[in-house]
Amino acid sequence: MSRSPLPRLAPQLPRRSDAGTSRHLREADFVALARLRFALRQFTAFSESAAAERGLTPQQHQALLAIKAAPGETMTVGEIADWLLLRPHSAGELINRLERMDMVQRQSDAVDRRKVHVGLTQAAQDKLDALSAAHFEELRAIGPMLRDLLGHFDSNGSE
Repeated sequence: MSRSPLPRLAPQLPRRSDAGTSRHLREADFVALARLRFALRQFTAFSESAAAERGLTPQQHQALLAIKAAPGETMTVGEIADWLLLRPHSAGELINRLERMDMVQRQSDAVDRRKVHVGLTQAAQDKLDALSAAHFEELRAIGPMLRDLLGHFDSNGSE
Protein backbone atom coordinates (compact mmCIF):
# COMPACT_ATOMS: atom_id res chain seq x y z
CA MET A 1 0.00 0.00 0.00
CA SER A 2 1.54 3.32 -1.04
CA ARG A 3 1.55 6.23 1.31
CA SER A 4 -0.40 9.29 0.21
CA PRO A 5 1.75 12.35 -0.64
CA LEU A 6 -0.43 14.67 1.45
CA PRO A 7 -1.63 13.86 4.93
CA ARG A 8 -5.31 14.29 5.64
CA LEU A 9 -4.58 16.69 8.46
CA ALA A 10 -2.48 19.77 7.95
CA PRO A 11 1.15 19.34 8.93
CA GLN A 12 2.16 20.95 12.18
CA LEU A 13 5.39 22.85 12.28
CA PRO A 14 7.61 21.73 15.12
CA ARG A 15 7.67 24.25 17.94
CA ARG A 16 10.63 24.60 20.23
CA SER A 17 10.15 26.14 23.63
CA ASP A 18 13.88 26.81 23.81
CA ALA A 19 14.09 28.45 20.36
CA GLY A 20 16.94 30.91 20.18
CA THR A 21 18.53 30.00 23.50
CA SER A 22 21.07 27.52 22.19
CA ARG A 23 23.06 30.00 20.12
CA HIS A 24 24.32 33.53 20.39
CA LEU A 25 22.97 35.40 17.38
CA ARG A 26 25.42 37.38 15.32
CA GLU A 27 24.82 40.28 12.95
CA ALA A 28 24.90 37.84 10.00
CA ASP A 29 22.06 35.86 11.61
CA PHE A 30 19.86 38.94 11.82
CA VAL A 31 20.71 39.82 8.23
CA ALA A 32 19.80 36.30 7.10
CA LEU A 33 16.51 36.41 9.03
CA ALA A 34 15.64 39.79 7.58
CA ARG A 35 16.50 38.71 4.04
CA LEU A 36 14.55 35.45 4.38
CA ARG A 37 11.46 37.20 5.76
CA PHE A 38 11.69 39.77 2.95
CA ALA A 39 12.00 37.04 0.29
CA LEU A 40 9.02 35.14 1.75
CA ARG A 41 7.00 38.37 1.85
CA GLN A 42 7.88 39.06 -1.80
CA PHE A 43 6.73 35.58 -2.78
CA THR A 44 3.53 35.99 -0.78
CA ALA A 45 2.88 39.35 -2.48
CA PHE A 46 3.48 37.72 -5.88
CA SER A 47 1.10 34.89 -4.98
CA GLU A 48 -1.63 37.24 -3.74
CA SER A 49 -1.35 39.37 -6.87
CA ALA A 50 -1.44 36.35 -9.20
CA ALA A 51 -4.55 35.02 -7.43
CA ALA A 52 -6.27 38.43 -7.58
CA GLU A 53 -5.58 38.66 -11.33
CA ARG A 54 -7.58 35.44 -11.67
CA GLY A 55 -10.41 36.59 -9.40
CA LEU A 56 -9.40 34.70 -6.26
CA THR A 57 -8.47 35.76 -2.75
CA PRO A 58 -5.33 34.21 -1.26
CA GLN A 59 -7.49 32.00 1.00
CA GLN A 60 -9.57 30.81 -1.94
CA HIS A 61 -6.41 29.99 -3.88
CA GLN A 62 -4.96 28.10 -0.91
CA ALA A 63 -8.20 26.15 -0.43
CA LEU A 64 -8.26 25.11 -4.09
CA LEU A 65 -4.59 24.10 -3.94
CA ALA A 66 -5.12 22.05 -0.78
CA ILE A 67 -8.08 20.23 -2.34
CA LYS A 68 -6.14 19.54 -5.53
CA ALA A 69 -3.21 18.10 -3.54
CA ALA A 70 -5.39 15.90 -1.30
CA PRO A 71 -5.73 12.16 -1.91
CA GLY A 72 -8.67 11.68 -4.26
CA GLU A 73 -8.68 15.46 -4.81
CA THR A 74 -11.38 15.95 -2.18
CA MET A 75 -11.35 17.19 1.39
CA THR A 76 -13.90 17.67 4.13
CA VAL A 77 -14.61 21.16 5.42
CA GLY A 78 -12.78 20.24 8.64
CA GLU A 79 -9.68 19.20 6.72
CA ILE A 80 -9.78 22.43 4.73
CA ALA A 81 -10.08 24.33 8.02
CA ASP A 82 -6.97 22.52 9.31
CA TRP A 83 -4.96 23.30 6.18
CA LEU A 84 -5.94 26.97 6.16
CA LEU A 85 -5.65 27.41 9.94
CA LEU A 86 -9.33 28.43 10.12
CA ARG A 87 -12.20 27.53 12.38
CA PRO A 88 -14.59 25.03 10.72
CA HIS A 89 -17.35 27.66 10.49
CA SER A 90 -15.03 30.07 8.64
CA ALA A 91 -13.91 27.29 6.31
CA GLY A 92 -17.56 26.45 5.65
CA GLU A 93 -18.24 30.06 4.65
CA LEU A 94 -15.18 30.01 2.39
CA ILE A 95 -16.45 26.83 0.72
CA ASN A 96 -19.89 28.44 0.31
CA ARG A 97 -18.30 31.37 -1.55
CA LEU A 98 -16.23 29.02 -3.73
CA GLU A 99 -19.34 27.00 -4.48
CA ARG A 100 -21.22 30.17 -5.58
CA MET A 101 -18.24 30.94 -7.86
CA ASP A 102 -18.55 27.43 -9.39
CA MET A 103 -15.08 26.54 -8.11
CA VAL A 104 -16.04 23.61 -5.87
CA GLN A 105 -18.80 21.07 -5.52
CA ARG A 106 -19.94 19.15 -2.47
CA GLN A 107 -20.70 15.45 -2.39
CA SER A 108 -22.02 13.41 0.53
CA ASP A 109 -19.89 10.50 1.68
CA ALA A 110 -21.22 7.16 0.42
CA VAL A 111 -20.77 5.53 3.84
CA ASP A 112 -21.31 8.37 6.31
CA ARG A 113 -23.96 10.74 4.90
CA ARG A 114 -23.09 13.32 7.58
CA LYS A 115 -19.65 13.75 6.02
CA VAL A 116 -19.38 16.01 2.99
CA HIS A 117 -16.47 15.96 0.57
CA VAL A 118 -15.47 19.08 -1.35
CA GLY A 119 -13.96 18.68 -4.83
CA LEU A 120 -12.88 21.02 -7.59
CA THR A 121 -14.91 21.91 -10.67
CA GLN A 122 -13.31 22.10 -14.10
CA ALA A 123 -13.30 25.90 -13.84
CA ALA A 124 -11.26 25.63 -10.64
CA GLN A 125 -8.91 23.08 -12.23
CA ASP A 126 -8.26 25.47 -15.14
CA LYS A 127 -7.67 28.45 -12.85
CA LEU A 128 -5.41 26.41 -10.58
CA ASP A 129 -3.37 25.10 -13.52
CA ALA A 130 -2.59 28.65 -14.65
CA LEU A 131 -1.84 29.86 -11.12
CA SER A 132 0.38 26.89 -10.30
CA ALA A 133 2.39 27.28 -13.51
CA ALA A 134 3.06 30.93 -12.62
CA HIS A 135 4.05 29.96 -9.08
CA PHE A 136 6.44 27.26 -10.31
CA GLU A 137 8.16 29.78 -12.58
CA GLU A 138 8.50 32.28 -9.73
CA LEU A 139 9.90 29.60 -7.42
CA ARG A 140 12.37 28.47 -10.07
CA ALA A 141 13.57 32.06 -10.32
CA ILE A 142 13.98 32.63 -6.58
CA GLY A 143 14.89 29.07 -5.61
CA PRO A 144 18.68 29.55 -5.59
CA MET A 145 18.38 32.63 -3.37
CA LEU A 146 16.01 30.81 -0.97
CA ARG A 147 18.32 27.79 -0.78
CA ASP A 148 21.25 30.09 -0.03
CA LEU A 149 19.32 31.89 2.70
CA LEU A 150 18.04 28.68 4.25
CA GLY A 151 21.56 27.25 4.17
CA HIS A 152 22.58 29.91 6.66
CA PHE A 153 20.31 28.29 9.25
CA ASP A 154 21.92 24.88 8.72
CA SER A 155 25.35 26.20 9.71
CA ASN A 156 26.84 25.89 13.20
CA GLY A 157 27.47 29.57 13.43
CA SER A 158 31.16 29.06 12.61
CA GLU A 159 31.14 31.45 9.68
